[in-house]
Amino acid sequence: MKILFIHQNYPGQYRESLPRLAASGEHQIVFLTQRKGLARPNDHVIARYEPDHVPAEDAYAYTQWFEQCAGTGVGAAKACGQLKRKGFEPDIVIGHVGWGEMSWIKEIWPDVPLVGYFEYYFLAKGGCLGFDPEFPESKNLSAFLRTRNAMNYLSYMEVDRGYTATSWQKETYPALFHDKIKVMHEGVRTDLLRPDHSSEIIVKLDGHRPFNRGDELVTFIARNLEPIRGVHSFMRALPMLQAARPNARVAIIGGDDISYGAKLKDGDTFRARLTRELGDKVDWARVDFLGRVPYDVLTDLLKLSRCHVYLTVPFVVSWSMLEAMALEKTVVVSDVAPVRAFVEHERTGLLVDFFSPEQIVQTITDVLAHKDGRRDLGVAAREHVVEHYDFADVCYPQFIALLNDALPPGKTIPLT
Repeated sequence: MKILFIHQNYPGQYRESLPRLAASGEHQIVFLTQRKGLARPNDHVIARYEPDHVPAEDAYAYTQWFEQCAGTGVGAAKACGQLKRKGFEPDIVIGHVGWGEMSWIKEIWPDVPLVGYFEYYFLAKGGCLGFDPEFPESKNLSAFLRTRNAMNYLSYMEVDRGYTATSWQKETYPALFHDKIKVMHEGVRTDLLRPDHSSEIIVKLDGHRPFNRGDELVTFIARNLEPIRGVHSFMRALPMLQAARPNARVAIIGGDDISYGAKLKDGDTFRARLTRELGDKVDWARVDFLGRVPYDVLTDLLKLSRCHVYLTVPFVVSWSMLEAMALEKTVVVSDVAPVRAFVEHERTGLLVDFFSPEQIVQTITDVLAHKDGRRDLGVAAREHVVEHYDFADVCYPQFIALLNDALPPGKTIPLT
């Protein structure tokens, strides 16, 4: 089978399914991306594309996003045209619809089935925007989001099948979309993410005191430390947490860039802004900002963690929360709809008010004070993840079934 993946940020949502498909040796796989400097893999081809057009900074705000997506989509289509001229004719194309990459593929291969990942429909109410009063919605937000969603509608018309990770994400889309969108999570490797409560793991990172089993460690992870992932709620809880637990050590993992929303002025970061705000109220010697770390370091830190904190506004839930649950960590998480889809309070984790540092601290301290750190919650959390989100036994078979449903009769991708 000839399979084309398209995602501007390789490997994106396909970090597990791509190597599994490639490892079979039965497929010719090409991955089209914007990322540069990637090592050349042995089992698939990485091809690059550049946007055909980038809007001016002062482009009309209501159409700027669509203009950017159109430039991205046409650039991806032109790269597909080059692949076609070199003789590559895919049996199926799989990709993310959010940036326009899938929207002109039918111009190149009209009869090839497209399977699109629908991640998020922009909501004026009930989603990430307008949730936190500290960051009020901009003027005419609702009208602005209507035009920002134009790419979602174009993508719906183009793809043959679609999917999204959770029911909450699907429900962000209007009913029109639901016939094409299957709920299907990417899955986590619970076979690799195995709990370890006893071995003497030591994590050594330059510039930081080693982490070991003796630390009363609280972990916080986000791709980037920004308000949509609750870094401000967590950091403002630090003074009370340190007062309540004098031996607690906090490891904060994440970059200083912006994944969602606008950057701060003059190169400022939310971590720096909050550090200035809190000043000497926090003993910063007991707080380790680790930036982005290799995946094996991240998982070792989670294995050492006594309590993992995940605070997010209503938005797509990060893999790190499920990974912590798979490692039998007791998780303290924000009480918002997308998180409640994974965590049941007092059964698989503990839900807290995103806006209440007092409740966040009280919940963390209750976990740390408990003789076994509420391991009952961690055990139930892993059981839940294994049953519903295990990559090999649950999510990958669902993914292959969706691809086969999109393929014409006589073509099948085996589940190997």
